[in-house]
Order: sequence, then structure tokens, then C-alpha cells
Amino acid sequence: MSSRKPLILIIDDTPVNLMMLGNALSQDFDLQTATSGAIGLALARATVPDLILLDIMMRDLNGYEACRLLKEEPRLKDVPVIFVTALNDYESEEKGLLLGAADYITKPFNVAVARQRIRNLLERERLRKELESQRDLLQHQIAETELAKAKLLESETRLRTIIEAEPECVYILDANGHLIQINKAGLSMMEAEHPGQILGKSLQNLLLPDYQAAFKLLHQRIMAGETATLTFEIKGLKGTHRWLETHAVPMQDDGAIEHLAITRDITERKLLEDQVYQLAFHDPLTALPNRRLLNDRLHQTLSVSKRNVFHGAVMFLDLDNFKPLNDRYGHDMGDLLLIEVAKRLRSCVREVDTVARIGGDEFVVMLQGLNSDTGQATAQARHVAEKIRAALCTPYVLTPSTEGQSPVQHRCAASIGVVLFFGAQVSKDQLVQQADMAMYQAKHKGRNQVHFYDANSEKGTSL
Repeated sequence: MSSRKPLILIIDDTPVNLMMLGNALSQDFDLQTATSGAIGLALARATVPDLILLDIMMRDLNGYEACRLLKEEPRLKDVPVIFVTALNDYESEEKGLLLGAADYITKPFNVAVARQRIRNLLERERLRKELESQRDLLQHQIAETELAKAKLLESETRLRTIIEAEPECVYILDANGHLIQINKAGLSMMEAEHPGQILGKSLQNLLLPDYQAAFKLLHQRIMAGETATLTFEIKGLKGTHRWLETHAVPMQDDGAIEHLAITRDITERKLLEDQVYQLAFHDPLTALPNRRLLNDRLHQTLSVSKRNVFHGAVMFLDLDNFKPLNDRYGHDMGDLLLIEVAKRLRSCVREVDTVARIGGDEFVVMLQGLNSDTGQATAQARHVAEKIRAALCTPYVLTPSTEGQSPVQHRCAASIGVVLFFGAQVSKDQLVQQADMAMYQAKHKGRNQVHFYDANSEKGTSL
């Protein structure tokens, strides 16, 4: 017997009987009592007892029905049930035993005899469970051994069959990253005419340079026993670029670890994702970042500005003399002008800077990485702003796509408001608002001007 006392559930709707049984058994067993069959079932479901003492003649649910319900439940069907009842006829006892009861004790009973019968039954149940556990363990070990033998015998043939039948690319690399097996789908994906073109070579060499280090790390993780996933771009033997997604796992072959991977072509999915990103974060007319992407970049730049000790600048631009073009020639001609403005703005700033269209003929330029000295940073921003103003003043020759329509020459300047920032002293929304205020000051002073926002007086100073 284990050190834990066996738990016995007593189900009897007569309190006197419960008290008598409790007094007789409490020293040797942990007890739960229930005054009805329904309560007893609920207690058994909540905590599975080691044994159940069950009265037959109960008002709400008799013992026979309670026993039947217990035996129908997988968790409770093996719990020994002993009927303890005043019914002492053979028919009642036979009925109880047919329902699956382990024993049948009639009242009045001898306490010492009943206690010993309970002990014997619990010990038999313990031995039965132990034998079942050993049997299950032995069967499991035998099954595992047989399965291992079958897998060992079939693995090579099975793997070869899977590799050749798989519509996705399946490849195996050795410890050095050299390709030792690949299926037909993989050959097609790599643009190889026959296996000899790539077998024994490093698959990493087909990847674009930006992804070779990540693939090398992936291979190291697989060799260390991990599983991993990687998305990368390759250039096939015939020059075609493809986006691939590989799911790799370690595989043992004759004691050696190999890199097994299933790889699918996700080029179409990647193109769709890029299109979705473009629509979500870029202006569809000019392909410039939209307000959403501008806000994201402003947030990032503000976060690193103070840490890296540099100034930045936000410029708000509004085109002068844009509406007359739309009114006279229509919105298609206005769109051509906006596209040309976007090109000129991009040509005036660096790759690290941001040019965004935030609506209509309004644009925002964000400069980052300006000098840590405020005076020098102001001079840098002034230089770029004047460069932009001059570029936008140059006459535009707009050629419509409609056949037979003559090119249109148009002059269009811009009013530019500029605000300098350092760190996250103000929010991104405040920066754009301040640059907008400075832009209106530039318009007020006659348009085609650059105006700097003065944070102290909340007024701008024109150049």
C-alpha cells in the first residue's frame, strides 16, 4: 500500500449509516460522504476515489442506477464498487454483481470483517493497476522497438519516394552545407537541367548576398539540433530571381546530422505583400510615402535623434499657382505636375531623408542627421530648403498621355515652412503643425519663400 491513505466515497441517504461507516473506517481511510446518488456521482467526477461504498435503497437515484452510471464513465469505470445494503436476497446480490460491483456486503455487518474485505479489495486493485501499468509499458516498448526497426529499414526508400513525389522543393545538405540530395521540383526551382549542376555545391551561393549570412546561421542551428524557418531571395542558374520560404529540420542518417528542408516558391505572395505595403504606406499617384509612413519615420527619427546627438528638420510645402492649372487643363494635367514635383523633391534630398505627399498639393520633407550644433543644422536645413524652392520654380513642361494634345508649359513655385528639432522635445504631430504654421507665414509674406518656425515666439523668420 502507498503512504497515501486510500480515498473511499460512501454514498448512503441515511445519516446514521454514514456516521456508522465513517466511525468504522476513518482511521484507515480518507473518506468522502454523499447523501444521495446524484451527489455521489458529482463527487466521484470531481475527485476519482479509490473505492466506492454504495447503498442500494436510496430515494432520488438507487444504487443500481448509480453503479450503472459510474461504469459508463471512462474515468470511473474501473473504480471498485461495494454494495452495502440491507437487501440480503440472492437476486439483489446477483443484480449488483452483474452491474460490475466488486463485492456485496449486507447489513448489519461485522466492522472488522468489512474493513478487511475493503483492504483486500484495494490491495487487489493496486496490484491490478501495477500489472496493467507494467503491461502497457512493455507493450509500448515493444511497439517502439518494432517501429524503430521498421523505420530504419524503410527510411531510405521512403525518403527518396517523398523527395521525388513532393511538389515543393526538398533538399538535403551535409554538415558543410553542400547539397547531397534534391528532388525534381527543387531542380526546376534552381533552374538546373540535371542534378550534377548543383549536387556537391553550396546552396548558399545561389542566395542573394543580403541573405547568405542568415542562411549560414540557419544551417548552424539545424546542425545544433534545432528547427528553423527562413525567407530569402535566390538567383537561379538562368538568372531568374525567386523568393523562397524554407522550413528546415535536423535529420540523422547513419549517425550523422543532416539538414533536411522543404522549400516553397513564394514569389507571387511576396509581390502581393509588396503591393499591399505600397498601397498602405505610399501615395498611389507619386509613389511617395503617405502620411501614415511619414508618421512612422518621424516617430523613429525622434526616438534616435537625441540618443545619436543630431538635429533634424521638417519642411511643409504647399504649391503656389497649382489651382489655376487644374482649373484650366483639368486634374489629369494637375496629376502630371504633382508627379514631376515629387521627382524634383527626391532629387534635392538624400536617401536617408523622407519626402511625403500628405494630400492635394501639400508635401512634407523630413531631414535627419543634421549637425549637432543648432546654428550649423539651421544652415544645412536652409540650404536644402532653398535648393527645393529653386528646383520647384523651374518651369514645367507637361506632356499629356492623350494623343494629339499639346504639351503645356506651367510655372509653379512653393511656399515652404521649416521647423528644426532635436530629440523628442515635441511630438511628431506638433512638428508638422509648426512647419505648417511657418508655411502659412511664407505665403503671407508673398509666396515662393522659405520661412523658419521660431519655437520661442511661435513666429517664423523668413530667409
